[in-house]
Amino acid sequence: MLKRFYTAIVHRRRAVLAAFVLAAVLSVFASRAVQVDYDINDYLPPDSPSTIALEQMNSAFTGGIPNMRVMVRDVTVPEALDYKEKLAAIDGVEAVTWLDDSLDVTVPLQMQDTATVETYYKDNCALFTVTVEDANRLEAVAAIQDLIGEDNALAGTAVSTAVATNSTVTEVAKIAAIAVVYVLFILILTTDSWVEPLLVLAGLGAAILINNGTNLMFGTISFVTNAAGSILQLAVSLDYSVFLIHRFAECRAARPDASAEDCMVEALCKSTGSILSSGLTTVIGFLALVLMQFQIGPDLGLALAKGVVLSLVTVFTFMPALTLVCYPWMDKTHHKPLLPGFDKFGRFVSRIMLPAALALAVIMVPSYLASNNNEYYYGAAHMFGTNTRLGADTAAIEETFGKSDTWVVLVPEGDTATQAELSDALHAIPEVTGILSYVDNAGASIPPEFVPSDTLKLLASGGYTRMVLTVNADTEGDAAFALVEKVRATVQQYYPDAYDLAGQGVSTYDLMDTITADMVKVNLLAIGAVFLILLLMKRQLLLPVILVLSIETAIWINLAIPYFRGRHVFYIAYLIISTIQLGATVDYAILFSDRYQEFRETLDKKQAIAATVSTVTTSVITTGSALAVVGFLMGAISTNQLLGQLGNFLGVGGLVSLAIVLLVLPGYLYLADPLIIKPKKQPKEA
Repeated sequence: MLKRFYTAIVHRRRAVLAAFVLAAVLSVFASRAVQVDYDINDYLPPDSPSTIALEQMNSAFTGGIPNMRVMVRDVTVPEALDYKEKLAAIDGVEAVTWLDDSLDVTVPLQMQDTATVETYYKDNCALFTVTVEDANRLEAVAAIQDLIGEDNALAGTAVSTAVATNSTVTEVAKIAAIAVVYVLFILILTTDSWVEPLLVLAGLGAAILINNGTNLMFGTISFVTNAAGSILQLAVSLDYSVFLIHRFAECRAARPDASAEDCMVEALCKSTGSILSSGLTTVIGFLALVLMQFQIGPDLGLALAKGVVLSLVTVFTFMPALTLVCYPWMDKTHHKPLLPGFDKFGRFVSRIMLPAALALAVIMVPSYLASNNNEYYYGAAHMFGTNTRLGADTAAIEETFGKSDTWVVLVPEGDTATQAELSDALHAIPEVTGILSYVDNAGASIPPEFVPSDTLKLLASGGYTRMVLTVNADTEGDAAFALVEKVRATVQQYYPDAYDLAGQGVSTYDLMDTITADMVKVNLLAIGAVFLILLLMKRQLLLPVILVLSIETAIWINLAIPYFRGRHVFYIAYLIISTIQLGATVDYAILFSDRYQEFRETLDKKQAIAATVSTVTTSVITTGSALAVVGFLMGAISTNQLLGQLGNFLGVGGLVSLAIVLLVLPGYLYLADPLIIKPKKQPKEA
């Protein structure tokens, strides 16, 4: 059946090529219609408290939560009021809050509450709290920047999302271009035809274009998927086409009288098992992300798994057709290997493999413990460092006015006496520096009909009263999370289970609560699924344990490095890399063990190790170095520090996995040889 399918592909190769070219062209247009979401809070579970609170607030009130801080230097109070009017007039700006919303600015400021004044006006600097519509975020941020000029500063989630939107597209294109150049370079070194690298890139390009186009089925993808999806697909799928072309060359060399079509069918039949098993473990590793409550996991996992499946489909259909059309050119451009053989390296590994295995066993437990004791960032607050304009502006605002966040408490409308008590209790919390609410601004004794309608609809609407809290806290960290718990506990006393709390810090708290709960579940599923596949493939217990443990140790070492360097880790990057590194690099271990078992049929243990290292090093270095290079490119080029850290994790993880497979795994296979290699049956004596 499989042979009949491949025979049909070979005989109808021109139709196959035409179908793929058409699909790739259509996918280019389809990919432009895919929306990219750069707001990390949009990926919280629908049932998280902050998500529910935002939905309630948006249904009851027209204005959202303030999401931008704008600081203008060297202005008087009248000039600041003029800026406030101009800010409010910008399309996409829903509301602007300043000092005049809390105090009568016609009264000399020296006679008013100093703490309140310095929340908005200090050292001749005015700080405006601005609410920008999500739909017009890019245009509004650009207009505000034009209004205030380069000498002033703006920060907040609306700004970080706008910056990420504008910068990521350019950065991804730059990373992809350099990655393609490197992959072409490494393929030229590791293949024996000048045309072969172009064929491999053509197959990868078709699969990546079709995957990007079919992302239209999701409607919207996350910025993480948009930035990392194509690059990861390139790195993890690289070896499939190379393996098929090499099998085709072997079959032609072994059967010089056979037709190219017959040799391709034979190559496909022989390579299907190895390529499928390699691809399947990668797909399963990526699909484990689907079980995350934090929705970036399913978003990235489905796109990557689909990408690998499409790469497999391309290898078994498009690549045979393309290779048969182009193989005469491959013959004409054949050249001697550009890389030297790895025989000496194989013998070297056979000498140092046991000390290397011992060394890894010694650092295994410390690496595991260190990798689980990192300090984390959970939200978007630290995505742009001080070396970027946004990071520098954020630091400038915080230096003058301190850290600040805006939260909204929703409580049932009416019963102003209870609202007044709640307001007093919230004012008693030291970190709460200001409250805008019906009872604070209109007064608990003022009937609603005496309050101006424009003011009333901002404070009470749809059966809810809104209390807008300004808090002196970062949007994440132990202090911020403790404050979320304190405010929730305070409101709970007055409105038991009848309130909602929203805000950037609150969303980040829920984000922390959600994704930390995901960690164990996702990792165990990924490890268990890969282990089960290996168990079915190998039909023995010990070898899958050795292979999975080797790659898991590489992951622990990778994630332990920030701990020993004293660096914070973005938890999203931490969670994603654990699964991706397993899915992307366990192939190396599978390939090594397969070849070792083959060589053990004719060689003793030590000779088989040396021969295996010599044989697989080129293949493993090709894919391992590609993963490392695209990762380090992400790390070097991305101004978004989450993507940059994810890239560095990919780079380091690829190299560590590569080193463990080539230097340490041989020792484990050597020691476990009596248990994983079945002895040959001796012929019975006559």
